[in-house]
Amino acid sequence: MEKVWFNNYLADTRRTLDYPEIPVHQFLADSARQYPDVNAILFFDRGITFKELDDLTSRFATFLQDRGVRKGDRVAIMAPNCPQNVICFFGTLKTGAVVVQHNPMYVERELEHQLNDSGSETLVCLADLYPKVQNVRAETSLKNVITFNMDGTPVSTGDDTEDLKDILEKYDAAYDRIGVGPEDLALLQYTGGTTGVSKGCMLTHRNLVANVLQTVEVVGKNYRRGNDCVIGVLPLFHVYGLTCIMNMSVYMGVTMILFPRFEPKAVIEAIHNYKVGVYFASPTMLIAINNYKEIGNYDLRCLHTCVSGSAPLPNEVKEAFRKLTGVEVVEAYGLSEASPVTHSNPVNGKVKTGSIGLPIPDTGMKVVDINTGEECTFHQAGEMWVKGPQVMRGYWNRPDETVNVFADGWLKTGDVVEVDDEGYVCIVSRKKDVIIAGGYNIYPVEVEDVLFAHPKVKESVVVGVPDAYRGETVKAFIVLKEGETATEEEIISYCRTKLAAYKVPRRVEFRAELPKSAVGKILRRLLRE
Repeated sequence: MEKVWFNNYLADTRRTLDYPEIPVHQFLADSARQYPDVNAILFFDRGITFKELDDLTSRFATFLQDRGVRKGDRVAIMAPNCPQNVICFFGTLKTGAVVVQHNPMYVERELEHQLNDSGSETLVCLADLYPKVQNVRAETSLKNVITFNMDGTPVSTGDDTEDLKDILEKYDAAYDRIGVGPEDLALLQYTGGTTGVSKGCMLTHRNLVANVLQTVEVVGKNYRRGNDCVIGVLPLFHVYGLTCIMNMSVYMGVTMILFPRFEPKAVIEAIHNYKVGVYFASPTMLIAINNYKEIGNYDLRCLHTCVSGSAPLPNEVKEAFRKLTGVEVVEAYGLSEASPVTHSNPVNGKVKTGSIGLPIPDTGMKVVDINTGEECTFHQAGEMWVKGPQVMRGYWNRPDETVNVFADGWLKTGDVVEVDDEGYVCIVSRKKDVIIAGGYNIYPVEVEDVLFAHPKVKESVVVGVPDAYRGETVKAFIVLKEGETATEEEIISYCRTKLAAYKVPRRVEFRAELPKSAVGKILRRLLRE
């Protein structure tokens, strides 16, 4: 398989790369030297240059060391996309401490679990989120809590918190430079918990540095170093946004335009006004832009690179976006355990609709039969295993879970795939999402593709639900396009013309919206429950 997929690399794409023995924050130091006056961040039209960002992160590092934070300690960040998130991320790394990113939408129970699991003693959070922290603080090991307002105004702090704005003004940039090596931990990236208890993926500086360079090699062909803009709407607390938006932008010396939440109008206006070149997105974000009523008033043809990840990209969405922008969206794939990118269609290369593309440089792949454990060949469905410099060290404090997810150095992804005879990979299903009805394996994505092609359907997802006769049966959850109506029988009848009888949904539920993760991935487990 390896020889086949290498045949579809672009002529100037290397199969293997050289990885410098540097920590992640060296990217920032390099760009601050090369592009000191280029904006690293734009946030509601306010800019922070690379030189300013480097200085601010050093000031935060000085503060952390003053508060007793040492190499290997965990520093938690709970914030949406904003400059303070970036400052605290790189400032923490400069001390040799480990960043723990928390989803700001988590409720107290989820936050308490992760704080205790990581052993974090320092937390930075948006002031509006502090009541959640306050409710669980006594049950955690937290000693230092820093709060901030996104607009940069001071926070009225009590005795139990400190204000980030005050810290950055009070402390200088003369932190103690300590040795941070490639094998040192940089990040505890907690899994979403959509398939069970949330676990902390131990990602080293080598993992994160390698994945930036690997991803740049495949999707960074059109970047204008030192003179480009990237839409930063994917959450930085998720590893997709952290690597592909924050770390890649800092490495390439380009401006990330940060948004604390996804609002189609704001993103469209930013692309139009700032002549944005790069957009990393999820399918739901592309759908929203395609369907925006006033899209004709904007010019989005400045885009030169658009990558979709986190969920399957329907062909109809891809084609509508191409007609709108002139850009072919390339689909990619990753997982928290791999920093995250392992596969992508090549920008400027051969793109296959419905495929996550080829393994990126230095990434090994094999496909294993989920029943026999034997290695599969082309066009045979099996679980995808990967290995490479971006793959995590293991799960934090969970040796048993770590052993279960690795086999002879290979990371078991849990995704069922097929590989075609050119090496392009197609996701068939999550291993845990396969529906077994009457002895037949039904892969949800096949049914969802049919549903999505229905002219009235905006979004769809199918899950297996208990059935007394078949064991499981297929249930579809559907969001209709605005102004459309449909019946359960209409949808089922349509599917009968497109699918084998055993794959046809037996039940259909219409919803106003579907539950999604922060990056737009539909939460099947919640629907099954």
